[in-house]
Amino acid sequence: MADSYVLGWILCSVMALVALCGVVLRRQKWKGISMRTEPLKTVLTSNGECGSADASHADVIIVGAGVAGSALAHTLGKDGRRLQVIERDLSEPDRIVGELLQPGGYLKLIELGLEDCVEEIDAQQVFGYALFKDGKHTQLSYPLEKFHSDVSGRSFHNGRFIQRMWEKSASLPNVHLEQGTVTSLLEEKGIIRGVQYKTKDGQELTAFASLTIVCDGCFSNLRRSLCNPKVDIPSSFVGLVLENCHLPYSNHGHVILADPSPILFYPISSTETRCLVDVPGQKVPSIANGEMANYLKTIVAPQVPPEIYDSFVAAVDKGNIRTMPNRSMPAAPHPTPGALLMGDAFNMRHPLTGGGMTVALSDIVVLRDLLRPLHDLNDAPMLCKYLESFYTLRKPVASTINTLAGALYKDLSPCCLV
Repeated sequence: MADSYVLGWILCSVMALVALCGVVLRRQKWKGISMRTEPLKTVLTSNGECGSADASHADVIIVGAGVAGSALAHTLGKDGRRLQVIERDLSEPDRIVGELLQPGGYLKLIELGLEDCVEEIDAQQVFGYALFKDGKHTQLSYPLEKFHSDVSGRSFHNGRFIQRMWEKSASLPNVHLEQGTVTSLLEEKGIIRGVQYKTKDGQELTAFASLTIVCDGCFSNLRRSLCNPKVDIPSSFVGLVLENCHLPYSNHGHVILADPSPILFYPISSTETRCLVDVPGQKVPSIANGEMANYLKTIVAPQVPPEIYDSFVAAVDKGNIRTMPNRSMPAAPHPTPGALLMGDAFNMRHPLTGGGMTVALSDIVVLRDLLRPLHDLNDAPMLCKYLESFYTLRKPVASTINTLAGALYKDLSPCCLV
């Protein structure tokens, strides 16, 4: 049985990486469309932020500045678009997912000019996985022989990574990043014209743009008007941080094929290791009354490798236990003039394979290449029709990773086996 798991993992991993690397050099060629050439005027706002001279009407409004939103802001900003980016909370994010970027995602970072965002945050290189089951283990490396030595996976604190992208995006004079909560999309005759939002100090404002891109994450409160969301929650992750833990295989993710479902370990800094325990179903043991700590010590701890056991129990005793539902949602957009969904607001898959950021970054490359030739974005109906090709062009990467995530979760979870 263990051999079949290993064979399946190798096959899926190689197929996914080949698919990701195969699209890195793809380019869309467009003819007969004029490029943006006029210079942009910028102003310094009262709080010292840079923004467009015509702050009332940007080219693009981006709702949400997580991985997708901040990477998109920098990408479109580099191409000369006037951007208003509205993020609910500009303090450092503190999440237990979005910490492992696969090699295909790192290649997309390079393509977007964002590879330096994994520098100076104590990010760790990841060269593959180690699988453990019933006391046996094996090492599986990414097939990176034909790439530069710097190309690998990266693992890090999600908040540090996002803050680096905020800094890079906000350094562009035509990108205006501000804190606020978008409450609704502004619609006129079936066309999204902008957003209504509340500032940090409670002021209600409106903002207008030729295109509004909604990237407000897995908890999106705006997606219902732009897609047909069918969210499934097959399990939850229980997150811990192990300190000064020496993993059996350095610079590798560790997958424990446990009962009832997998346990993940991977480094997020030079001294910290993230542990994610998958708990099937939509209910998890209570943290408040001690049920969770008991579950982790009695059910999970005996199944982790002995080299990790003491650090794992110490992390449980420390008490900083976090939980997060694992959501999956197929992409089912309603093409809407003036608006577009991106990131987890648009499409989610089980995070077991760590493919979410790779999908988001790949989608941004596709959208960038589609928008680059356009002089302006003012004809919303025509732009909407033009961008329908986005959904086709994203499929080679997105469908591969989505299928891989769903299949591997079922294959690696004894509770899901028939």
